[in-house]
Order: sequence, then C-alpha cells, then structure tokens
Amino acid sequence: MATTEVMLNRPANKKASASFSELAKQEERLAYWLLLPTFLVVLIIAIYPLGSVFVSSFTNRTFASSQPTVFVQFQNYRKLLSLDIRRLPPVVDKATGQVKLDKSGGVVYEAPVNVLPTDPIRYKEVSQFSIFGNHYVIGATDPNFIHSVGDTITFTVLTVLLEFLLGLGIAMVLNGFPARSVTRALLMAIMLIPWAIPTAVSSRIWQFMLDSSRVGFFNMASSALGLGNGHIAFLSDPTYQLPAMILIDVWKTTPFMALLLLAGLQLIPGDIYEAGDVDGANKWRRFWNLTLPLLRSTISVALVFRTLDALRVFDVFQIVLAQSRYSMASFTYYQLINSRVMGYSSASSVVIFILILIFAVIYIRTLGVETE
Repeated sequence: MATTEVMLNRPANKKASASFSELAKQEERLAYWLLLPTFLVVLIIAIYPLGSVFVSSFTNRTFASSQPTVFVQFQNYRKLLSLDIRRLPPVVDKATGQVKLDKSGGVVYEAPVNVLPTDPIRYKEVSQFSIFGNHYVIGATDPNFIHSVGDTITFTVLTVLLEFLLGLGIAMVLNGFPARSVTRALLMAIMLIPWAIPTAVSSRIWQFMLDSSRVGFFNMASSALGLGNGHIAFLSDPTYQLPAMILIDVWKTTPFMALLLLAGLQLIPGDIYEAGDVDGANKWRRFWNLTLPLLRSTISVALVFRTLDALRVFDVFQIVLAQSRYSMASFTYYQLINSRVMGYSSASSVVIFILILIFAVIYIRTLGVETE
C-alpha cells in the first residue's frame, strides 16, 4: 500500500520540483535585469576610466596638448620602477696607496654619481647602506617615486597602528559611561571635533603650529620650556617631515576609528561580562578573552578602511609639504599638473592601484573579513 502511494505521489513531486526550478530561474533572470542599471553605472564611472588609465600608461601622452600620442610599451614603468644596487669602493690616496678617512675616522667612499650607471638610463641615488663590511648605494631612475612609495607605506603602517590603539582606548572609556549620560555625550562631541574639521583647514592649522619660527606653537612651547632654540624646522627638515604628517593624520582620524570601535563595543551583550564576573575573570581577562574576540569583525573592517584610505593619502602631503616631499598620490598629481606627462602619471596611478589591491587582498585574507 505504501509503495502504491509513493508511485502515485511521484509525478506530483516531479511536477512540483519542475515548477519550483522554473520559478527560481525566473527570479534569477529578474535579479540580473534589476542589477543591470547598477552594472552600467559601475562600467561608466569606474571600469571605463580605470581602463583608460591603463591604456594611457603605455603611451607618451601629454596632458592638455595636441601632440600626437605614441605607444611606448613599458617605458613609463621602467622609468618608475628601475632600481640598481652598486657597491661603493673606498677612495684610495694615489700618493700613499691607503684608504682615505674622514675627520671622524670613517672610510671615505666614492661618490654614488661615479658608480651608478648613466647609459642608456641615468640612475640617481636613493639611499646608502652597509652590510658585511661593504658599502652599497641604491639607485633609481626616479628617486622621488621610490621615496614616495616608502614614505606612504611607512605613513600607513604607523598611522593605522596609532589610530587603532588610541581609538580603542577612547572607545573603551566612552563605553564605560551610561548610554544616555551627559558626560558621555559631551566627551563624544569633543572627540569628534578633529574629524569634523575639513582636512584642508586642519592641515593649515597644523602647518601654522609647526612653523619653524617662533610663531609656531611647538617652537614657542619648546623655547619656553627650555627644550630647544625655538627654530626647529618641523616641515623643512626631512627628519621631522614624516613624523609631522603622521601626527596630523593621527589627530584628525583617530575619532573615526574610535567611533567605529565604539559601535562594535555597544553590540556586545552585557550578559557575557556578567558571566565573566561570576567565573572570577579580572578586567584584563575580560578584555583579552571576551572583548577582543567579539570585537574582531569591527576591528577588521576598521583596519581595512583606514589602511586603504591611508595608502591614498594626498591632501595632507599636498597642503603641508607641497613638492618638498611626496606621497604616492601627490607625486602622481604633480607629474600630471606640473610636468604634464599624462602617460607617466597614469603609470604611477596603476602602480598605486596594484599596491592598494595587494594590501586589500592581504588584509581580507589575514583578518578574515570575508568570514565575518
């Protein structure tokens, strides 16, 4: 009897399954049609301009010029990325045959310009280093771009790390106040002031404060405290330039990081901490074993956003340092606007895009953003 019922129900089940499958296909087709306008918008405002930059990077195109464009293959990329490492031989005194020493007793080496290749492409000094008793020089066809890559990566790592640590501390403090307390609202308002100020305005404020004369706040304060002569060149001395940029960005963007982390802290149920108290966990154990694991997804998203944003940094370097020191984005800007080498600038943009893409993939894989 049961077998007969199964045989009688089988055609109905097949019919229902076919009907469900057809309905699923119709919904899939409808979804594609609904997404078509979005795909077209992305194609117009993202893919097409990006493709144009890729194509332009293989040409000698000049910005705002009617000169004919020539396809130069990888010439722009070779000029941007070509590096050479050469050993610097010590200078030998021809009269005595001995190695020359400077006033401090150090070995005098040949000038890098005499060692680095000049034909068919001229290499310029990027930096020098010593290893295993030998002295070397790193040369590049465009040292400014190589320096901009190093400065941007250093800027990104330090700013994101400092903003995360400070933002987490601020978020923990704010989360300790009751949700509707006046103190918490007041502290949040004060915290958000740096983030609310436009970057152009805050950069100018910091530029004035870091002025190398006694007009600058930090020079005036250091002079009053007897810590300096009041003429520290924060924005013209290469030693202080990058720390100054990091300081400005940390002051400006830490509130954004704190706001993201505070939102994540508010999503953690209070019952979990009560259970921790019952189990005898102290504040450090609750923070390490409860707060951080439950905050992982928020931390991942915050770090990804801030890292990708820091790699594209432009305004702070452009406003405060101009052409005295570049980020990757400001270097690309000056190549396009000042030098008008659109093909070369496009190649720089492509390198930035690839570098950001690599960082994004590494971050997503390492922090597990996809699984959160």
